[in-house]
Amino acid sequence: MEIGVSSFVETWPDVKTGEVISHAQRLREVVEEIVLADQVGLDVYGVGEHHRKDYAASSPAVVLAAAASQTKWIRLTSAVTVLSSADPVRVFQDFATLDAISNGRAEIMAGRGSFIESFPLFGYDLSHYDELFEEKLELLLKIRESEKVTWSGGHRPAIQNLGVYPRPVQNPLPVWIGSGGNSESVVRAGLLGLPLVLAIIGGSPLQFAPLVKLYKEAAAHAGHDVSKLPIGSHSHGFIAEDTEMAADKFFPSTQASMNVLGRERGWGYYDRARFDAARSFEGALYVGDPETVAQKIIHLRKHVGITRFMLHVPVGTMPHDEVMRAIELLGTEVAPRVRKEIDRWEAAGEPEE
Repeated sequence: MEIGVSSFVETWPDVKTGEVISHAQRLREVVEEIVLADQVGLDVYGVGEHHRKDYAASSPAVVLAAAASQTKWIRLTSAVTVLSSADPVRVFQDFATLDAISNGRAEIMAGRGSFIESFPLFGYDLSHYDELFEEKLELLLKIRESEKVTWSGGHRPAIQNLGVYPRPVQNPLPVWIGSGGNSESVVRAGLLGLPLVLAIIGGSPLQFAPLVKLYKEAAAHAGHDVSKLPIGSHSHGFIAEDTEMAADKFFPSTQASMNVLGRERGWGYYDRARFDAARSFEGALYVGDPETVAQKIIHLRKHVGITRFMLHVPVGTMPHDEVMRAIELLGTEVAPRVRKEIDRWEAAGEPEE
């Protein structure tokens, strides 16, 4: 069971002061968070790509490369790369470069993107949303397979027997598919034999169990070894020494950012009742003391089959020292509890559901 952190490197106004942190400061902070995650034994850190004022990381590979030379073990991934509006050649080159700097710890998490700002920014038509992703994923995987590439498609100039460099340390460079729970995305990942990451940020995580089953069925149908395909999740959360303290610290920034996004997307008002319901044992918020969060992750593993859990923290803007403490607790107290329980299952031969 891999446990890690994901961040969108938010720069929302502080809910108490209204102050907006600079992109530069927040980027430096997130590098510190990655370094700490490595030091406390976490397995992976992911940085999401966005192209709007309230997020600082438009280039995850650059952010991750800044941390690569200061870390030793932690895997470094995008979360996600908006492949539909990117050039797969450049994406591969960026992450192959990161792979070299980190000595084989880079990963690409490719997605279509739930935010659409990058499409007009880079000159893509949203009416081509699905076909852009399919075509560009095809090219990315072709580059991954071979140093010399011959390829043609409908949305990018053709490539005729050209080399793509540098080549990564890992062969192949890991490519995951990020999905918000779309069954077509899940089936695509399974048929291609690519690892899957599910954004589980609402409802009950157990509702994703049928999607995991569908993914495994698609992979098995295509002849892939399902036992070797990891399945990840990305969920909002926060950890403190006391559960109520964790909730009280995490709620204000979460509410503020969820309501901004809610107004953009037509969601209902996000209040404390919704927040508290989501942090219940069956909810999708992983907020609480280390034991509470560990038990929820164990529950997710046992009933959904997740083999990589990524805690998204912070949501909105929170004090840097509080975020650092949450990461420390995740690595030193939550992860050991989870790993110990899974080791116990395996030793006892207990089946997962």
